[in-house]
Amino acid sequence: MNMQIPKKLKILDWFSFFLILFTCWLIFYKTPVEMNMGLVQKIFYFHVAYAWIGMVSFLVAAISAIIFLRKGLFIYDAVTESAVEIGLVFTLIAIITGSIWARPIWNTWWTWDPRLTTTSIMALIYAGYLFLRGSLDNPEKRRKITSIYSIIGCLSVPLTFFSIRGVRSIHPVVFGGDTPDFNMDSQMLRTMLIAIAVFSIFYIAVMWHRIRLAELKEEIEQLKLTSEEDHD
Repeated sequence: MNMQIPKKLKILDWFSFFLILFTCWLIFYKTPVEMNMGLVQKIFYFHVAYAWIGMVSFLVAAISAIIFLRKGLFIYDAVTESAVEIGLVFTLIAIITGSIWARPIWNTWWTWDPRLTTTSIMALIYAGYLFLRGSLDNPEKRRKITSIYSIIGCLSVPLTFFSIRGVRSIHPVVFGGDTPDFNMDSQMLRTMLIAIAVFSIFYIAVMWHRIRLAELKEEIEQLKLTSEEDHD
């Protein structure tokens, strides 16, 4: 594998960086303050984007796992592993930013609301994926078992997404909701969509880097196996 970062990836890195700067400027200086929640509502632009990317990343992991089980190609297992890791990081950030928002609004850092509960369960499921992957030594067995686990674990994604639509919840429904204490005008909604799009581009860049790392790890493992066979 070529260790040098591809030119297209470098361009994507810088493009993502400037888009994030632009989004922060848009959020803090150009988007109005929500009249009920005040300044703390601005964290929702990041919180929603992180939560969205986390769930999308878990869906990507499940799709790549299905393809891996059908074709058996290493690259799809690498995509699954990378997507789970990155999805878990973004989900944890979403939980943290949500707690920061909840403290002044709900007067508590945490409550067992359906959305918070299902999100936490989803995060624990994918943390389990990483523990499972680290506990299996045989590469082929590890890839097959964790692929099946990723597919089953993906059932937690729609459960989390629809958790505030099917049951009573104090968590605001940002899109298509009628939460009386959460009023978003067209400019705020536009900023929210821009934030989701920008962090999605950032996600693609991070995924590209993580897949390259997975490929490098695989090459190192293969070199070690070759070296051990030659030594024997």
